[in-house]
Amino acid sequence: MSDRYESGVMAGERESSMDRSGSAAQPRPVMIGTAPGGKGGIASVVAVYQQHGLFERYGVRYVVSHREGGAFSKVLNAATAGAKLLWLLATGQVAVVHAQVASYGSFKRKAAYLAMARAFSVPTVFHLHGAEFRKFTDELASPALRRRIVTTLQRSTAVIALSESWADYLRSIAPGARVTAVANPVYLPAQPARDREQAGRVLFLGRADQRKGIFDLLEAFAALRSRHPQATLGIGGDGDLGKVRARVAELGLQGCVDVLGWLGSEAKQEQLARAQVFVLPSYDEGLPMAMLESMAHGKAIVVTPVGGIPEAVQHAAQGLLVPPGKVDQLAAALEALLSDAALRERLGDGARQRVAERFSTEHVLGQLGALYESLGLRPQPGSLA
Repeated sequence: MSDRYESGVMAGERESSMDRSGSAAQPRPVMIGTAPGGKGGIASVVAVYQQHGLFERYGVRYVVSHREGGAFSKVLNAATAGAKLLWLLATGQVAVVHAQVASYGSFKRKAAYLAMARAFSVPTVFHLHGAEFRKFTDELASPALRRRIVTTLQRSTAVIALSESWADYLRSIAPGARVTAVANPVYLPAQPARDREQAGRVLFLGRADQRKGIFDLLEAFAALRSRHPQATLGIGGDGDLGKVRARVAELGLQGCVDVLGWLGSEAKQEQLARAQVFVLPSYDEGLPMAMLESMAHGKAIVVTPVGGIPEAVQHAAQGLLVPPGKVDQLAAALEALLSDAALRERLGDGARQRVAERFSTEHVLGQLGALYESLGLRPQPGSLA
């Protein structure tokens, strides 16, 4: 983890409630969530915000409420973040609290922080990323927790969903909630050189578990190998990697499947450069950053029409869509792409164009900026538009 993040708040954000002139510090937006540079979609999204100027433009303080580690350190970090937020609120330094929220413990932590902000009459933004939030709310939450979820949504000044389908769901469970759809942003790199691609290379990026369809993928890849013996599969991400390796061995795929584990930024870029096809056969999703990053790199993709994915990917235009759990169709889609260079190039170009139009940092950060300004925030003097 970068040492830019210390004691639950970004280094350099530990100034007192008085500015250098001795007067009260100007209230600023506080964003709260997972440490940038860590694992998961929220960390990736926040890193893009930071790297592409949102924090600088609006003077955002970032309070880290979660980072990788043991149970005790996670509880300590959440408590430290809450204490920091309380101090900032009590000293009048907060203009808006913007919480990056997933499901389960993430929701419970952020709901408490947002309630704290409301107690000080500070506007709040509930920004949902959790792919399992529907299951969490509709199937697993107790009646009391479900009421808390609905109340948190309805009392938030603004709610951000990653897609219109997710926005519709949130409106359905929390009538009157002020929900806006804002996609995840992704950096659009220079046009990638396809001569770096490795023939037959397929790449999976994400948490390697059943929800992401990793075991369906291994079965599909075993079937694919009978027709494409040169094919290889890279699996990048955390999860139950021991179980994944065991299944690889059961299927006799040890020589052609690389279980890479968690990939840092440079390693991920290298794997994207090598891949001809990206695959993510998930059972549920928000709007996966790994998919958007692959699209930005001009990769042909195979994904499932779940969560916000159908709003980003049209079948046979920006990628191939297969139903979750349909191993035979997944294998057929991978075979179609590995067998047809022209199809791969057409879909990869379409995917990259889709990112440029809808998910580029300029487009998405512009939407967030407009939301911030609707809440009374203004760009910092001298910041770049």
